[in-house]
Amino acid sequence: ARGGAVYSHHREPAGLEGGMPRGNRLPSEVDQCRAVKSACSATCQERLRPVPAEHPKRKDFLMKATPLSIRDVYLIEPQVFGDDRGFFFESFNHAQFEAAIGRKVNFVQDNHSKSARGVLRGLHFQNPNPQGKLVRVTQGEVFDVAVDIRQDSPTFGSWVGEILSAENKRQLWIPEGLAHGFLVLSETAEFLYKTTDYYAPSNEGCVRWDDQTLAIKWPLVEAPKLSSKDQNGVLFSEMFNV
Repeated sequence: ARGGAVYSHHREPAGLEGGMPRGNRLPSEVDQCRAVKSACSATCQERLRPVPAEHPKRKDFLMKATPLSIRDVYLIEPQVFGDDRGFFFESFNHAQFEAAIGRKVNFVQDNHSKSARGVLRGLHFQNPNPQGKLVRVTQGEVFDVAVDIRQDSPTFGSWVGEILSAENKRQLWIPEGLAHGFLVLSETAEFLYKTTDYYAPSNEGCVRWDDQTLAIKWPLVEAPKLSSKDQNGVLFSEMFNV
């Protein structure tokens, strides 16, 4: 046979492998070893592939967050890009929103309502399962109100009110533990809000919109249009024994 001896294993005695018509052939064990090494090499190369770099975090903030007189309540003003064709803005950016208010937030539900002029909805809250709300108006204009009903809060019993409209594109962040309501100032208004917990009718409460202790200065021109639930809201003093 041509060529030298080829061994299938270094511990086996010397000897020729079975010859083939076209000459000596490597033993199957050597072929398998090479195949294993080749596969290992491919696997190692696969494992050593560089990890893709993370997408760079944007440093340009496209929203302005102004803290209001009640702790943790913020007026959000997005940056709007517009010209004679129209406008564009980011109505919500999770990372930037969390950075702006200084906490983690997980929104689980979006709500959308439409109301006529003079409709007043509120003052609503949930306990247990309180809801944080990020609210805005996409059509029309409302006077939006948040009331601090957190009994351990230094601003307990205080309220803030802001005009939200499709034109100014402002939003209000109302954290868990506050009551919320709004009055429609335009012919109609469409109101959108994101919530941090699901709506739970059995846990819903309602403080009277005209409570004398709170003394909210609603910009009314006539008696508001109320639901039966809101007509039967509980006085703040009775609800919290103050």
